[in-house]
Amino acid sequence: MIIEYTLDNRVGYITLNRPEKRNALNLEMVDGLKSAFDQAAADPQAKVIVLRARGEAFCAGADLAYLQELQQFTFDQNLADSRNLMSLYLKMYTLPKVIIAQVEGHALAGGSGLVTVCDFAYAVPEAKFGYTEVRIGFIPAIVSAFLIRKIGEGRAKDLLLSGRLIEAQEAAGLGMITRVADKSTIVSEVTNLAQQLVHTASGQSLAATKSLIDQVQGLPLAEALELAARRNAEARETDDCRKGIESFLQKRELKW
Repeated sequence: MIIEYTLDNRVGYITLNRPEKRNALNLEMVDGLKSAFDQAAADPQAKVIVLRARGEAFCAGADLAYLQELQQFTFDQNLADSRNLMSLYLKMYTLPKVIIAQVEGHALAGGSGLVTVCDFAYAVPEAKFGYTEVRIGFIPAIVSAFLIRKIGEGRAKDLLLSGRLIEAQEAAGLGMITRVADKSTIVSEVTNLAQQLVHTASGQSLAATKSLIDQVQGLPLAEALELAARRNAEARETDDCRKGIESFLQKRELKW
């Protein structure tokens, strides 16, 4: 299978498994990722999701053969295909479970897009990133909506308009990824983060906080605060909040 889903210690692992093509994206890959994230979202045993890849590259962007095929499409066919990628990014961004990208190779164009919509991203120092679409007469259209939110307009313009490649350390400095981790430690560091979230945070709270971060952006301040107040009140009525407060008051260790 070109997209694998496995479960280990309450962590769902989604693995890009097309190493001979540098995990390049085509229709089958995009549809496989959508199905895998649906499976992860519905899996009651998976509290956190890790996105990783086999081979030397994390994801080289769009498959060249697929790009050639798209040139023969009508506008409506290309629009449908674009919306398919859009729905994958949106699914990942709004998934009610935290997604951690484990990047052990280059992530270019659509590959950088996948990393952008994850909640956390750890990358090895050798990994390079880049939204290279302008170099082939294309545009980084869909990812722009997410990247601007993540790192701001000025930094996004630098990357999207230049199409330049950047190393992991610069990506971390820009806020595009969370952390640079050595090749020998990235698996353990990602595992530690995943297990920390699994054992120290409420699943309900993680989902609600992720959703709130999405919703408050772009709202006028008064509306953002009103939404936050409502979400705060709703959270107080959840079983997890009652359980958490009771454990805190009784100084009892809480296991999620």
